[in-house]
Amino acid sequence: MQSNGAGQGQESAELPCLNSAQNGESSSAGGTHSNGLLSNADNGNGVGTSNGSSVGPCSGTSATSTASSSEVGSLKKKKRLSQAEEDVIRLIGQHLHGLGLNQTVDLLMQESGCRLEHPSASKFRNHVMEGEWDKAENDLNELRALMHSPNAIVRMKFLLLQQKYLEYLEDGKVLEALQVLRGELTPLKYNTDRIHVLSGYLMCSHAEDLRAKAEWEGKGTASRSRLLDKLQTYLPPSVMLPPRRLHTLLRQAVELQRDRCLYHNTKLDNNLDSVSLLLDHVCSRKQFPCYTQQILTEHCNEVWFCKFSNDGTKLATGSKDTTVIIWQVDPESHQLKLLRTLEGHAYGVSYLAWSPDDTYLIACGPDDCSELWLWNVQTGELRTKMSQSHEDSLTSVAWNPDGKRFVTGGQRGQFYQCDLDGNLLDSWEGVRVQCLWCLNDGKTVLASDTHQRIRGYNFEDLTDRNIVQEDHPIMSFTVSKNGRLALLNVATQGVHLWDLQDRVLVRKYQGVTQGFYTIHSCFGGHNEDFIASGSEDHKVYIWHRRGELPIAELTGHTRTVNCVSWNPAIPGLMASASDDGTVRIWGPAPFLDSQEADGLNGRCSCYTESCVRRRVPYCPLW
Repeated sequence: MQSNGAGQGQESAELPCLNSAQNGESSSAGGTHSNGLLSNADNGNGVGTSNGSSVGPCSGTSATSTASSSEVGSLKKKKRLSQAEEDVIRLIGQHLHGLGLNQTVDLLMQESGCRLEHPSASKFRNHVMEGEWDKAENDLNELRALMHSPNAIVRMKFLLLQQKYLEYLEDGKVLEALQVLRGELTPLKYNTDRIHVLSGYLMCSHAEDLRAKAEWEGKGTASRSRLLDKLQTYLPPSVMLPPRRLHTLLRQAVELQRDRCLYHNTKLDNNLDSVSLLLDHVCSRKQFPCYTQQILTEHCNEVWFCKFSNDGTKLATGSKDTTVIIWQVDPESHQLKLLRTLEGHAYGVSYLAWSPDDTYLIACGPDDCSELWLWNVQTGELRTKMSQSHEDSLTSVAWNPDGKRFVTGGQRGQFYQCDLDGNLLDSWEGVRVQCLWCLNDGKTVLASDTHQRIRGYNFEDLTDRNIVQEDHPIMSFTVSKNGRLALLNVATQGVHLWDLQDRVLVRKYQGVTQGFYTIHSCFGGHNEDFIASGSEDHKVYIWHRRGELPIAELTGHTRTVNCVSWNPAIPGLMASASDDGTVRIWGPAPFLDSQEADGLNGRCSCYTESCVRRRVPYCPLW
């Protein structure tokens, strides 16, 4: 343990729902179905050509003279569908139509009394997919009365004419394309910048060149489907459903469940084929790094620091025993084995920093250490032993993203920028440094100091600014990969999360015991969704980034836990270093049954004592 002196509205007139007789229009004319869509197997590209029927709410009266009295009676007895029920039927119908099950869609719409989309929208869809641009423009006049924004017609017409123009160019009909550009697109007086870009495509020598420069799929079903997707965004859903709407809703539901899952620690897959829609998503705590997998006992004194390499293949640990041990991570078993020991430090090793490419490792000592050591990890050779003055205190270090420079400093007022040979490049006078971090811009260095703040220093233009201000000493801090968030261990307060861009305190995490000893916390897990920290009560605490209460408290160490490091490449692997002289490697439970391994176990996902004690089968904490 190191002691530290730093003291949209609902359109009732447009409901796409009709009674059974209205919806049962002859499907033999023009090869159309009662849902208004063509029966050809084009996965929803073909549509019906019927035009005169209006869309209204479900009705108990028959619209045709051929309906029998029994049919009328059954219709009167039929339950009127709610708006939500009609929406669900249309969503199912759209999905089935996308699968080519048009006869099934017909039966669904006839029995429910609903229409999949407005007849004018069906015509419009058909004309767009067939490339009948003049007819599609005429359809827009029919759709005008059904739209909320009259200006949308201009935007939709522009998109149609743009596709028409590009297809003429691809077919080599330059004169026709020029006429569209001059006589149809330009008079719209809309998006003149885009028109200038389109005019440049006239110089394309061949179709491949046009498709490349315009980033366009070319004439055909693909580009027209994409065009239709854009056009549908301007139409109310009561007229035409947004594309693949059911798929979108299901994907959103899966993402929300995963987002609320406290222990979800794997990459999000947007492909619905990778998940089950029949069960709620729940990850088991047994899949989370809450279990001791290995205890490393090679250090013979307090272990002050641990850090995984950027590629996750190695772990470096520094101890009061003056040694640094490099551990190799087995890619299959995730077990660690001793790779090499780096010796010769005059003081204990309290801080370690891997170079961006993991070639070098810098070791720093405690407050009274005026030296730092730069090791070549691959060869085990000491490249640089740097000391500017025996009165210096070099206790923290951070690498510049270019891997050719680093900054170092300490609480006695030293703040240096150096090269790999230890040569002094720049210095900043009078900054009592507690902890350092280099941002990804390669210019800004963040430094916490004895004034309970974090300031940003620019060594190029020699400017500095205040970013974080706390009321208590900042013992250590770390920054997320995107450079947006900072995680602070604050004396007597615990772990705080700051937004560096907005310069606001986002969250205070509860549970950890933090006094005036230096404890290093970390971001971790997939997408850095989790936060872990050591504690003076001998535990490791883990929080979900969005919640202030811990989701796990890991026990096993017998003295203060000084540092926690989460493997950046293996989300289920974590290390902790303690004053008890050991390094513990944490991972999932050693044995998982098949359901738990798939994340479908259905057990409580919140890990609270009350739930564990009552054996609650499922307890949503959110």
